[in-house]
Parts: sequence; structure tokens; C-alpha cells
Amino acid sequence: MKAKNFEDLEIWQEARALSKIIRVYTRKESFSKDFKLCSQINASSGSVMDNKAEGFEIP
Repeated sequence: MKAKNFEDLEIWQEARALSKIIRVYTRKESFSKDFKLCSQINASSGSVMDNKAEGFEIP
């Protein structure tokens, strides 16, 4: 099956799921006090989704 948009890509869906998991962990008390670290970790996990979407091209 051919993907019609980047949201159909399994790798994008997995990156989204991972990003959600990371967000949950960075909200825990052990992480939440280090705002800069939380921000960097969340941004990098979101960047995986962004890169997959950017690389998606409809022929």
C-alpha cells in the first residue's frame, strides 16, 4: 500500500508514539525541574517526526 501522506508512514507513527512517551517521562518530577533539559529532549523527539514529514514526497 502506498502512503498518501506522511501520517500514513509507519515510521512517522512510531516516532509520534515515542515522542508521546518521552513527553510523559519528562513531566515526571525527576525531569520536570530541569526545564532546559526537558525542552531539548522534547524538541529532539519531535524533530524525528518533522524530518520524516519533510522527507515525504508524493511522486
